[in-house]
Amino acid sequence: MRMHNPPHPGEFIKFTYIEPYNIPQNVIARQLSVARSTFNRIIRGSSAVTPEMALRLSQVIGRTPESWLAMQASYDLYIIEKSRREIKKLKPLKMLSIT
Repeated sequence: MRMHNPPHPGEFIKFTYIEPYNIPQNVIARQLSVARSTFNRIIRGSSAVTPEMALRLSQVIGRTPESWLAMQASYDLYIIEKSRREIKKLKPLKMLSIT
């Protein structure tokens, strides 16, 4: 079952780690060995979590790389389904039975 309006991984990081623990973004970016601007784009939701970033986040923040990628995939699917009405009009392919 799909989550209704799943958060972008950056939003999750912001509200679960950065704000409660008052950790500056530049500190996390440094730990991740990425530019602050790269990390900031993820926090703002303007960049996706890539497999490489998922590995970095897993090492620095925790959770599995798969969970970071699953969160990104859920968010991406939600956004596409919400914005692409013509996809909803597609019909399933009727497969021929081979006997």
